[in-house]
Amino acid sequence: MENRIYYNTVKLERMENNIWFMKTENIERYLNSVGKKVVNQSKGNLQRAGKGGKLEESIYFKVVPEGDGFVLQFYMSIYGQYVDKGVSGTKQKRTFKNYKKKVVKSPYAYRNAENHSQPPSKALDKWVVRKGIAPRDASGKFMKRKTITFLIARKIGRFGIQGISFFQKPLSLALDNFGKDLLGNIKEDILNTLKKETITQLN
Repeated sequence: MENRIYYNTVKLERMENNIWFMKTENIERYLNSVGKKVVNQSKGNLQRAGKGGKLEESIYFKVVPEGDGFVLQFYMSIYGQYVDKGVSGTKQKRTFKNYKKKVVKSPYAYRNAENHSQPPSKALDKWVVRKGIAPRDASGKFMKRKTITFLIARKIGRFGIQGISFFQKPLSLALDNFGKDLLGNIKEDILNTLKKETITQLN
């Protein structure tokens, strides 16, 4: 899964119509610091929710040039979006709090249709073993794992998965002061660029 924060840098023009680009060291450093903070806080949220493991390990970010600016990109395993935003069931709708701090409906849902009404039982097999889930039936015998995974999958299909906003929350915090902090770094880079250009012209 990929999530993006877009930022377009400023292009400066000289009187002779020769175009030059401002220095961007501060902007890039700031975007990297934002990326690290969001990733670390997302991982911490997963750990506290007991949902670490492979999903936690899959989260990372990149700051990449795009057009005349940069893009801060976040990546994670595809199922991270379901943990973050939840999945509505056939009998219960699920919600999550997005990065704008609004509680909204999950964009994902199990449907009352063949092969779409619940997750595949096989996908839960390793999870059941790892959790040590081994209930007994009415006669006192241990239930077969195939039966256990089917029952769990059916319940998930009906009632869905509640989103925990493990990524939305740190993204929201990062965006609270994003514009102001970014503007400060842009000003620093503009000043550094103008200083360098002035020195170059004097030489």
